[in-house]
Amino acid sequence: MAKTKTADGVNGAAEGIETAFKNGTEALKVTFEKAVKNYDSLLGYGKDTVEAYVKSANAAGKGAETLHNEIYAFSKQSIEDSIATAKALLGTKSVHEAFELQSDFARSAFDSYVSELTKLSELFVSTTKEAFEPLQGRVAAWVEVVQTTRAA
Repeated sequence: MAKTKTADGVNGAAEGIETAFKNGTEALKVTFEKAVKNYDSLLGYGKDTVEAYVKSANAAGKGAETLHNEIYAFSKQSIEDSIATAKALLGTKSVHEAFELQSDFARSAFDSYVSELTKLSELFVSTTKEAFEPLQGRVAAWVEVVQTTRAA
């Protein structure tokens, strides 16, 4: 009788260990599958984010190049206008004529400057919008990744 109680105890313990092992294995498998799924989700987010940064950098580079070209063209034109006005001033016959010429030049230079600043600010705003456009959706995508991960 003592042998059967011991055998029953050993069998019960073995069954308990086997059940715990099966449950642990199943839980590990489910957890591992969730982790792999979440890891794939994060990798996809990272890849999309890198692509967005590359698009953003390209847009910013093109915008900077456009701004540079515009500033260069304006500067070149301003210098040419200044030289032409200086030559015209040297050719004037009276102080009144020189004063009129200088006043006209100052007025046109100021108008040109204001016009160029308006153009440059519009270019800057459009460049900024184009550069940030690819990045705007990344915050929403990150929130989605986090919520999906928490729900899983």
